[in-house]
Amino acid sequence: MSRDALFRQAAEALGFAPDGEIKAGGNYVPVLRDGSTLYLSGQVPRIGNAVVITGRAGIQVALEQAQRAAKICTLRALALLQRELGSLNDVRQILRLTVYVQCSPDFTQHSEVADAASGLLQQILGPAGVHTRTSVGVYQLPKNATVELDLIASAR
Repeated sequence: MSRDALFRQAAEALGFAPDGEIKAGGNYVPVLRDGSTLYLSGQVPRIGNAVVITGRAGIQVALEQAQRAAKICTLRALALLQRELGSLNDVRQILRLTVYVQCSPDFTQHSEVADAASGLLQQILGPAGVHTRTSVGVYQLPKNATVELDLIASAR
């Protein structure tokens, strides 16, 4: 199965329309390309116009829901890459992933939240989805999102 087909399948499973509008929430661009390197702005778990998973992991949001949020953020990032490149087959490598988790002071499962994003990247892109990563807990995120992630990728 092609990367684009795997992406569509994963998006459908999470209720994300990969061809829907992906809005920038301010004075910036969602993707910036410098040669073969693509920098993606932070993505929150927005489907359509709604941020679908909000609140603090460890208090209002269970680990499983935070992981779902990370997957939706990942799908948004992949949709941006697909639009920029024409196909996910043109992703050479995901170089870097940063995952921010809005959480309670005692929440320590940031890596488990980020694992959901990492796993989805590898499921769809195969070896090209293997990356370096940082996951951090934060006090607040835009629109009260539980998760925000950004990434850097290289293109063929």
